[in-house]
Amino acid sequence: MSKGKVYIVGAGPGDPGLLTMRGAALLAGADTVLYDRLVDSEVLKLVPLGARKIYVGKVAGSGDNQGKINEKMASEAKKGRVVVRLKGGDPFLFGRGGEEAEFLRRRRVAYEIVPGVSSSLAGAAYAGVPLTHRDYSSSVLIVTGRDAPSKRKGIADWKSAAKAAETVVIMMGAGNIAETAKRLIEGGMRADTPVAIIQWATTRRQKVRTSYLGVLADAKRGLTVEPPSVIIIGAVASLAKKLDWFKVDGMTTLQETSGSKKARN
Repeated sequence: MSKGKVYIVGAGPGDPGLLTMRGAALLAGADTVLYDRLVDSEVLKLVPLGARKIYVGKVAGSGDNQGKINEKMASEAKKGRVVVRLKGGDPFLFGRGGEEAEFLRRRRVAYEIVPGVSSSLAGAAYAGVPLTHRDYSSSVLIVTGRDAPSKRKGIADWKSAAKAAETVVIMMGAGNIAETAKRLIEGGMRADTPVAIIQWATTRRQKVRTSYLGVLADAKRGLTVEPPSVIIIGAVASLAKKLDWFKVDGMTTLQETSGSKKARN
């Protein structure tokens, strides 16, 4: 193994206060930090002044530079440096942390995985949506709306997902949400199933919209969903109206979007 080491660290969902103590300590002792697009600037202030900060953020549709990121991690560690690979949310939940760990293992570079708070969980909490509730839901499915082209079966089987759990959380699904909603309805979900959309979860830019699955499925009258968004589908999403607590400058982040009766039914 090389003398250096890579720490694959989850930065959390956006609110710098949700960074773990372990993650903060590693940032304070880092020689090199490779950070993603959604990492909050306040978190980066924990990096020592003499350390290298390298932006490696990716945007959907802008190409894939994962190979370059892998090589940079390994080369920095092989120089004997303490490297923090800082990723939004949790590195092992749609964060490519598994791919990076596999690469480092092949290159015989020492590494450690440091979990972070996923936006799938934190976004729900900051929107007042309990993913499980004894009266509404006892199962949760977290699924990505965007898969790697190399995956054999391609995108998720939405018809099966419709029956797999009482609450469905979609990550990175803003770009094709209308088609996804149609597939879920075809799989057996009711058009009047409540939906909560949390954009920029846990940050001062957070916005929460509530609607219905049928409205999302209607491309003409449906909602425009912009990334980064967490989309929660299921009866628990209706609780956002009751349990909304997070406010920015004293104002609620919740906006109710009512669908027409036709769109919901």
